[in-house]
Amino acid sequence: MADKELFKVRVQFVERVSKDLIKQLLDDLLEDGVLNEGEKDSVLEENSITRDRARCLIDTVKKKGKIASGKMIAHLERRDANLFSELGLCSGQPEPPAAEEKQEWSATLIPTTEAFWSSKVNDRNIYPVTKNNIRNRVALLITNIKFANERLNRRGAEKDEENMEKLLRALGYEVVKYTNLTGEEIDKALIDFSKHSKLKETDSVFVVIMSHGKLGAVLGVNWKENCSDKDELPINNIYKHLDSEGCPALLNKPKIIIIQACRGEEDGAVLVCDSVKPAVTVKPAVFSDEAPQCRPAASAAEDDVEDDSIRRVHKEKDFISLLSSTPDTVSYRHRDDGSFLIQYVVDVFNNFARNDDVDELFRKVMQRFEEFQDRKQMPTKDRCTVTKHIYLFPEILDSLTPTSVSL
Repeated sequence: MADKELFKVRVQFVERVSKDLIKQLLDDLLEDGVLNEGEKDSVLEENSITRDRARCLIDTVKKKGKIASGKMIAHLERRDANLFSELGLCSGQPEPPAAEEKQEWSATLIPTTEAFWSSKVNDRNIYPVTKNNIRNRVALLITNIKFANERLNRRGAEKDEENMEKLLRALGYEVVKYTNLTGEEIDKALIDFSKHSKLKETDSVFVVIMSHGKLGAVLGVNWKENCSDKDELPINNIYKHLDSEGCPALLNKPKIIIIQACRGEEDGAVLVCDSVKPAVTVKPAVFSDEAPQCRPAASAAEDDVEDDSIRRVHKEKDFISLLSSTPDTVSYRHRDDGSFLIQYVVDVFNNFARNDDVDELFRKVMQRFEEFQDRKQMPTKDRCTVTKHIYLFPEILDSLTPTSVSL
């Protein structure tokens, strides 16, 4: 077994591996998904001596099992054939996973380690987080389950509401929760949330909206087909109420949006073949550049003006959104277990939020759809304007010793 092979050569590997080779192996294992960014950083930043880095690397990979160990051995052979030979390792590709070997998913949130917090808390490439910020976290959760037209009732959505509330609270967010709202009421809930007293001190917010939907809108509970008075919330209103103008308290703070709602009526899967001619007719892409005359030209006088009391800020910034499907396609929900999006979000955040940033967590959610959802649905990251990494540091306040971090 590859993990046992690594264990046999551990001492020799630690003594002989070079600093550059360690960095190359870390990059290879990160690309393979064996390690995440947090684990890679821990190896490099928490160990200043090459031997300590080597020891940390091999122990981390070995603990992940024979598949991960096999990948490291394969990369070692490719990167340094001489060292590979000296260690007496066996050549070959990583072992395929055994049928009974499946990833075990924690049903509860795994906390961040104190070491990871210490390595990231003063990093300028992440959005600032302090212990006081974490204590003031707040999230908005809106779930539409029962509709005026009972045919539209969303069976299983109760489970989504329960699971998301549990996850958000575990991440340290006070949850402002609403159920069964009209489009107008959703809009008012967003406006009220934009004035929440905790927003001045929080480091970030979540806004989770779950309902029926169509392209560009979430449906209210009184929505009726073929009715001129549509009960809808334009998705754009979410950004309008929380942007720099609508909610100054969230200026330069991450706003994490999750929307579970259909964006159309089409199936997200298509059939393809290896023929020279495409099996599916694809409409040509239409490109449109904004006409220069449509943009107001800045005058030379405006360019030269400076003001000590007024400054311009980006109107829509620091948003990252995960929508449950691509444009024009449907989202799927299990009648007992809830929507696939929320199931996968909860799984991924529970297991990886301890080390991964939100953008990477969303990528892992999308990857689960690619692997397990028969390619009918694919979530979409939308309107992403974050400029730094967003780390959530789950349950870090419970694990920090009083003298561990000075903020």
